[in-house]
Amino acid sequence: MPEPIEVRKVAIESVTDASGLSRLIDDGVIEAHRVLAVIGKTEGNGGVNDYTRILADRAFREVLAERGHPAPQDVPLVWSGGTDGVLSPHATIFATTADAEPSQEPRLSVGVAMSEVILPEDIGRPAMVEKVAAGVRKAMEAAGIDDPADVHYVQTKTPLLTLATINDARSRGQDVVVEDTGPSMDISNSTTALGVAVALGEIGTPTAGQIHRDLSLYSSVASCSSGVELDRAQIVVVGNVRGIGGRYRIGHSVMRDALDADGIWAAIRSSGIDLPERPHPSDLDGRLVNVFMKCEADPSGRVRGRRNIMLDDSDVHWHRQIKATVGGVAASVTGDPAVFVSVAAVHQGPSGGGPVAAIADLG
Repeated sequence: MPEPIEVRKVAIESVTDASGLSRLIDDGVIEAHRVLAVIGKTEGNGGVNDYTRILADRAFREVLAERGHPAPQDVPLVWSGGTDGVLSPHATIFATTADAEPSQEPRLSVGVAMSEVILPEDIGRPAMVEKVAAGVRKAMEAAGIDDPADVHYVQTKTPLLTLATINDARSRGQDVVVEDTGPSMDISNSTTALGVAVALGEIGTPTAGQIHRDLSLYSSVASCSSGVELDRAQIVVVGNVRGIGGRYRIGHSVMRDALDADGIWAAIRSSGIDLPERPHPSDLDGRLVNVFMKCEADPSGRVRGRRNIMLDDSDVHWHRQIKATVGGVAASVTGDPAVFVSVAAVHQGPSGGGPVAAIADLG
């Protein structure tokens, strides 16, 4: 049986601020050597050259090293760049704990794993799907989860293509799925999501022609990000296990479109928080730790029958527009703008929508 989990959300007050993690350790809320993973939002542009992710990564790893973590370089730190609109930079920290109440109710469990190295030529192709799926299965085993139905959130970070990695593939006589580094972010995310879906039995193994094309294929629990700071998939599987004990529980749902506040409320209900028929942020009463969601501009160019121009806008990329939109909807539900909203959600939830996971403190 894996150990129970303590999970806390901390603010990031500047690009290199990791003081929230330091305080949790210094105050005895968590122990440095027990930190399993960190999932956070940084304030950069969210693109290929968003170095706020690297700065945050370094700052948090330095705190872990200073406070005695035996292998800070191996802790998955998954950073999603871009806090457009009202979104606020923050980090959610997962750690095991020796101080948890026993419970036979479903309670939070976390498993982490790293995939095999993902080569530049793997991105956007079945080889990447297979490597991610294998990594997800390892993370489930680490979390003590046997039934895929008990998995409610899978956060990943995978490599995207850069000029250097494209040239590396060429030097070995290989080609890549796309030679434009920007779109490679979306393709890396979507391929990873299919790997998650395969591992959890949500879909069968896709063909090469279905990757990033067949929008009917998706995972309801995958949240996939990519960046320049790694060469394999960092995988964090979050689910519930009976008998593990602790205070926390996770649930999930999907947003059907960018305005689907009911989808967020459904995830919160799934986490075990009782709510009235027409809930208000005040009904959460401090019990919601955080919500995690992916979003995507609807390829139809419409939301609830109304035309929008996100995909036609040459001034502001649609990544930033949809992130700000969904972030505003999520913050209006939670009453807290420090929510995890990440873009590029192909194969992550229904087209034009996306998965939502919620973690509750049930005391």
